[in-house]
Amino acid sequence: MPSPSEEQVITPRVLRAWPLPDPQGGKESRGTVLVVGGSRFTPGAVLLAGVAALRAGAGRLQLAVTGSTAAALSIAVPEAKVVGLPETDGGSVAGDVPDQLLELAAGADVLAIGSGLDDVGETGRLLHRVLDAAGKEAAVVLDAYALGALSKEPDLLAGRPQPVVLTPNVTEAEHLLGRKPREDLAAEARELAHRYDCTVSLYGHIAAPDGRAWREESGDAGLGTSGSGDVRAGIVAGLLGRGAEPAQAACWAAFAHSVSGQRLAPRFGRTGFLARELVDEVAYTIATV
Repeated sequence: MPSPSEEQVITPRVLRAWPLPDPQGGKESRGTVLVVGGSRFTPGAVLLAGVAALRAGAGRLQLAVTGSTAAALSIAVPEAKVVGLPETDGGSVAGDVPDQLLELAAGADVLAIGSGLDDVGETGRLLHRVLDAAGKEAAVVLDAYALGALSKEPDLLAGRPQPVVLTPNVTEAEHLLGRKPREDLAAEARELAHRYDCTVSLYGHIAAPDGRAWREESGDAGLGTSGSGDVRAGIVAGLLGRGAEPAQAACWAAFAHSVSGQRLAPRFGRTGFLARELVDEVAYTIATV
């Protein structure tokens, strides 16, 4: 493990020395992942995150999206339980979520919140209700508009017992920092980890709140494609479901995300592959570390 003063490069050798938990038994031993997100116009973000979680090894998957898209998503992802949420006139998930979602949150091992959400105010209301309902030992992944809501209310996570992983892109990091990120993204990831007392995965840089830090160097331009961040957040959630600790899940996910892109490049070029194709490479990439 790296010391608090240095950033360790993530390599297969490093990961092999930090093996993922290998749960025995049925699907319950690999955790229940609940993905909450998706507006009327972006249910695919939830699909990408959810299927990525399964590919990373999660045992059970639950998806919560706007009611108008729930039936279609349940057909597209038959492996998941899908619940519909109330939506605003503009098609966003409404923050006043139903008891059914809170019951799912209470029973989930991992909650991944944010993919496809598009209203920061409604997302903030949703976060309060869902995190209040979550179990004390449940892990949480915040992405996309959930990070925007956190930036509007920096104390939102204060005092909560759940371990949290933040997966911002550079724009989302700007909102969380309250300023444009400097070129040293490793330092920015560390600052965010300290500020929010969370593990942070920022553009290949992973920082834990205790000062440990890593970087993934094999990512390429093709990862900057629509839906790619949803895939990365889903991989983190799936690995947490398997029992990985937050920093471990973030490091393995960064590697699996980047190397899955490398595997696709010979077929589609550096920038021609799709996020949904990344998902299909995740299980093989993890298995062959």
